[in-house]
Amino acid sequence: MDKEKLEIIVFDIVNSAGTAKGLAYEALREAEKGNWNEAENLLKEADKSLLEAHNIQTEIIQAETSGDDIDVSVLFVHAQDHLMTAVEAKSLIECMIKMYKRIDRLEKSKI
Repeated sequence: MDKEKLEIIVFDIVNSAGTAKGLAYEALREAEKGNWNEAENLLKEADKSLLEAHNIQTEIIQAETSGDDIDVSVLFVHAQDHLMTAVEAKSLIECMIKMYKRIDRLEKSKI
């Protein structure tokens, strides 16, 4: 795979991962306000962006296993970091949203 094509792919991973992380944090803000449906919709959108990034990553892995020479650059490692932190952020935010829901139910049950 030539360097230019790999750079485009790397930027696609960074873009999709960044979008996913931003959507997850937006979902958290909506959950803080009690907007559960909006939070859930934003998490679904985040999943779509993560899937896009994962699919791009899989293309690179498949290319390498097929014999393509893939240069592992700092930029590529940076993209992998973005994807990994986006996955982890979304996972933690999902847990936080569940806690917000439990707190909300507890507060409502006291009324």
